[in-house]
Amino acid sequence: MDAPRWLDDREMAAWQGFLEASNRVARHLEAQLRDEAGLSHPQYEILVRLAEAPDRSLRMTELADGLLTSKSGLTYQVDRLEKRGLVARRSCPTDVRGVLAVLTDEGLYALRDAAPGHVAAVREVLIDVLEDDEIAVLAGAFDRVGRRLRAHDGA
Repeated sequence: MDAPRWLDDREMAAWQGFLEASNRVARHLEAQLRDEAGLSHPQYEILVRLAEAPDRSLRMTELADGLLTSKSGLTYQVDRLEKRGLVARRSCPTDVRGVLAVLTDEGLYALRDAAPGHVAAVREVLIDVLEDDEIAVLAGAFDRVGRRLRAHDGA
């Protein structure tokens, strides 16, 4: 068995910085959406994905895969959005077993109301803190990490 490759000081600083920053950004954005729009971050992302989809609808399995969440986790969030009238479920016309999540007009209005505050918060805690070259480096690095993990997961 090979000896473990421990992180050196520079690598440890990068890892710990990533952990702290990602957790703090996530907490800040979750609170902003909850306080200003009454949405959780996963609910907001569901509305965004549906708004971008053809006919504002996606199969639940496709939505779960795109959001990197479990089907049960997605079902829970869609249940909550459906109770608020922001999302509806429909049978898939091409597959009797399939279920579509559909963004309602109310859901689109809620997204349009929530988006400006959310984007402002993303800018405040992340984008505007960084220089243009740092944004480019992070975008490239996270893309590379994401591609490697997608290949590993078989996605």
